[in-house]
Amino acid sequence: MKLGIPSKGRLKKEVLNWFKNKGIKILTSDDDRSYAAKVTDFPNIQLFLIPPIEIPSLLLKGDLDLGVTGQDLIEEKIPEWKKYVKELIKFGIGRADLVIAVPEFWIDVNNLEDLDDVANTFRRKMGYRLRIATKYHNLARKYLKEFGITDFKLIDSQGATEGLIKNEAAEVVIDISSTGQTFKSNKLKVLPIKPIKKSEVALFSSLKIEKKINFSDRAFFEKLSINL
Repeated sequence: MKLGIPSKGRLKKEVLNWFKNKGIKILTSDDDRSYAAKVTDFPNIQLFLIPPIEIPSLLLKGDLDLGVTGQDLIEEKIPEWKKYVKELIKFGIGRADLVIAVPEFWIDVNNLEDLDDVANTFRRKMGYRLRIATKYHNLARKYLKEFGITDFKLIDSQGATEGLIKNEAAEVVIDISSTGQTFKSNKLKVLPIKPIKKSEVALFSSLKIEKKINFSDRAFFEKLSINL
């Protein structure tokens, strides 16, 4: 079986500790630039260190059997994801919310109805649609249209999304946040509404995995308290 886990940074360390607490030791290099790793005591499992954003697509294509990534990334990268992958267990780490943030001086904008009014006014007065910066195009579009908000244009952002408002490339941000501090630092406020998505890190499997599991592999899932 092929297992993908986050390749670097704090998330990599937290995932390794999670497996260690479950009695599964993963050996990796201390160098984040090295992708050498293995799961001790489970030689049938091939381990790959991969950026979390790439793991959903690899699960979908069948290049990975198992993958550790955020719930938000699975839903963003795999439309109708439950048809193709299965969530096996939550890790309780990497918790964050996908939220909508607007400039602090928009004091009259506090809910989706207010945002819709601004979008309509913006197009009428400015001559173009309200620009929303995000890397979560699928989740953002689905959410906004469910509430009848259609006068907007999504601006792709794969870097510091909140900075696009300061640079006058967008008016609104939809991004993941754990504390909201980054938004505050950039003079943005999070709309006090239910998050678009509450997310955390989890282990996902391809729905085709059961055809590949042998007796020794089952011991791996038993360690994780997962019943397939």
